Amino acid sequence: MVRVPDEPKRKRFPPPSLRPPNRPDRAKKGTKMALYEHLLIARQDISAQQVDALATHLKTIVEGEGGKIEKQEYWGLRGLAYRIKKNRKGHYVLLNINAPAVAVIELERQLKINEDVLRYITVKVDQFDVSSSKARRDDKPEGKPEGETTEETVQ
Repeated sequence: MVRVPDEPKRKRFPPPSLRPPNRPDRAKKGTKMALYEHLLIARQDISAQQVDALATHLKTIVEGEGGKIEKQEYWGLRGLAYRIKKNRKGHYVLLNINAPAVAVIELERQLKINEDVLRYITVKVDQFDVSSSKARRDDKPEGKPEGETTEETVQ
């Protein structure tokens, strides 16, 4: 389509009245940081050092977008409930992230590209769970300490 010089320019959509205003509070430096828990499962045939290098790479991505990795936990090689891409086990890594939404979007985009990552999930949380350490995750009863037992008396 050729535009004739005397013809007026076409209007762009949406019209200016419906466009969101340019707001200075939404600038990159003023973006609101949110808390996220991010869990990823890497392939079983890569080493723990390669998984650590992957987590370090993810840390540089988040920090490049203005965020921060608060905590990084390597849970080890664990069995999967079902096979994922012909893998029965996977390396689990938990990241507690304090970052803007654009950092998480970029992080997930990079994980989609990476062939070593089987699955990932990112959940927005109000605060980080203090009981997410490996000792608390194992199958221990919640209400009682380890060494304590209860005895019932029969009347």
